Amino acid sequence: MSELRPWQKNIHDVIYEADTPLGKSFDVGLLIAIVLSVIAVILESLEYINANFQVQLRIIEWFFTVIFTIEYVLRIASIKRPRKYIFSFYGLVDLLSILPAYLGLIIGGTHYLAVIRSLRLLRVFRVLKLIHFLGEARVLFNGLKASLPKITVFLGAVFTAAVIMGTLMFIIEGPEHGFNSIPRGIYWSIVTLTTVGYGDLTPQTIPGQILASMLMICGYGIIAVPAGIVSVEIAAASKGEHFHFYSCPSCSSEGLVAGSKYCRFCGESLVEHA
Repeated sequence: MSELRPWQKNIHDVIYEADTPLGKSFDVGLLIAIVLSVIAVILESLEYINANFQVQLRIIEWFFTVIFTIEYVLRIASIKRPRKYIFSFYGLVDLLSILPAYLGLIIGGTHYLAVIRSLRLLRVFRVLKLIHFLGEARVLFNGLKASLPKITVFLGAVFTAAVIMGTLMFIIEGPEHGFNSIPRGIYWSIVTLTTVGYGDLTPQTIPGQILASMLMICGYGIIAVPAGIVSVEIAAASKGEHFHFYSCPSCSSEGLVAGSKYCRFCGESLVEHA
């Protein structure tokens, strides 16, 4: 981290690393602050509590918002490539956790979106040194990413079937039985295919009931397909690399591969930090 100034290095060690007493204390304090801020937002949504403690709750919310804003700025200032952090998953989550409070000054009610801060609790894996959980999370992510093309094609086929079946039901049942448009029929077919079954639309004629029965049976098979696709991809991903918990001093990315000479996210040399 020779390119970082001393004060940047000190801040980086506290904010991004949990190996030191200060770093761990910071992370634990951050997690407590996140929980308390989310609780404050939730309590504010309760009519009785909001009517009696609105001012106090808003003060608490703004207190934590200022704290998180300062933390966000320090995270950007303590790495060599701020852009990498800003557009990373955690960077976007950190930004979205403070934006609702400021948007609430312009658009009423948006400050409740501050519950997005709960996503920041994912850092608990780093604080508690649950390295294997971080690696498993990476495997899960890779499996889902690899499954995306297959699932997209599958969902496209399912939607096409829903359109066709919805149109057929519109023709068979008609407006007199509640199927007053093709979109209404498509809505019914999606509800039936997913086995949700709200019951607000039901076929009344024998042909319609036969079609509905066929669609219900197909629904059970359709639900199993995405699960199978994801399971296969996760199994394949689990045979790949194992990840070591490490925070890149350049882009702040975590979960770097053990023994890597360069950061897999930004290309920064890691030899000097090994």
